[in-house]
Amino acid sequence: MIVIGIDPGITGALSVHENSDLKEVTDMPVMPQGKKNKQQVNAAQLGHIIKTIQERNDNYCAVVEQVQPMPMEGVTSSFNFGQTFGIIKGALGALKIPVYFVQPRKWKKHFNLIGAEKDASRTKAIELYPSYSNFLSRKKDINRAEAILIGRFFIDGEV
Repeated sequence: MIVIGIDPGITGALSVHENSDLKEVTDMPVMPQGKKNKQQVNAAQLGHIIKTIQERNDNYCAVVEQVQPMPMEGVTSSFNFGQTFGIIKGALGALKIPVYFVQPRKWKKHFNLIGAEKDASRTKAIELYPSYSNFLSRKKDINRAEAILIGRFFIDGEV
């Protein structure tokens, strides 16, 4: 079975697991938006990436972190985050990929990350998949690590 783990957001990432083996991890595809060149998810490229994954196997699903607005976050930020989440759901829906949503608290508890430093996700992903440590070597690779752990959470039978 192919499992696509998705950490949503402009700086999010996607992981691809085949059974318990990690096959790849990639950053969320983005493109410039508007005059100030802010980033937005490139929906066409995201759809292409997911369709390519889908074509490898006829048994697949996606696991997406169930996100919600953060308290004290601005209206614009909340809107942009929601728009990104909607693009992800739309791409998966258009490709008829079964989707499971998981609360951050649930998958983090599974990996003993509740209350841990944010960087602990990177450490845990490297422990599970040491051959992918070069993809997780920078602080900003936390989103890749979280996508990996979200996918692994499903594989471990927790969803």
